[in-house]
Amino acid sequence: MVYFTKMHGLGNDFIIINNLDGKLKSGDIANLSPKLCNRNFGIGADGVVLLNASSRAPFYMQIFNSDGSEAEMCGNAIRCLAKYLWDRKLASEEHLMIDTLSGLKQIKLLLNEGKVEGVQVDMGKPVLESRLIPVHGPSRQEVINEHLIAGEKEFLFTAVSMGNPHCVIFLPTIKNIPWQEWGAKIEKDKLFPQKVNVEFVKVESPREIWVNVWERGVGPTLACGTGACASVVAGVLAGKLERNVKVHLPGGLLRVNWAESGTVYMEGPAEEVFYGKIELL
Repeated sequence: MVYFTKMHGLGNDFIIINNLDGKLKSGDIANLSPKLCNRNFGIGADGVVLLNASSRAPFYMQIFNSDGSEAEMCGNAIRCLAKYLWDRKLASEEHLMIDTLSGLKQIKLLLNEGKVEGVQVDMGKPVLESRLIPVHGPSRQEVINEHLIAGEKEFLFTAVSMGNPHCVIFLPTIKNIPWQEWGAKIEKDKLFPQKVNVEFVKVESPREIWVNVWERGVGPTLACGTGACASVVAGVLAGKLERNVKVHLPGGLLRVNWAESGTVYMEGPAEEVFYGKIELL
């Protein structure tokens, strides 16, 4: 039996498992992730978060998508994990450090009378060099307003990595369009050797956007923290946005600030849904 906690950040939901004792093997969780995340025959989630120990920080967040693939980073998941750590008294300070596959992340818990009302994450500096994102094709370092054809549809996209790769597409509207069909094709396009997360963005104003996200290894999600950050960075690069932006996603609101220092800060909620135990075999 393994104990778990179900949490979500704006509807982007996760199964969190405490593995600080190191008894669970990453490979086993990767193989079991599709079963655990199945919404009819399992717990149901977009991904599984394994809380491990780290030699570089008190905690290491390992995240597996619902298809069993491992993600480098997830903004909603790390907010959920931060609240989990505070609520279970595994963390006692409002500032904490969590290690991830994409590096160390600084977290600030936004507390009110000892309870977590929100979480701010230092997401680090965006990666804009094509070979590091990675994305094939364009020869110049930054990939801004480049052409992409998915099926019979042509898009202009901007590529950004927030520890994981993103393809950001600005459109006049994101309502009543087949964005899920487009996202499924773009995710696996040959331009992206490690596949890609896809954001379809409508600019409401220079400080407010609406975003639909096709998440790599998951599909359509109600929210994506790294996707929200990538959308703001892409909007600034394309001259469409200011640096401090409200990001509306199907699951709710995130606030993203791309500071002049180059660091991206993301702020949003995290909620616990339920906890329980499940037999893995």
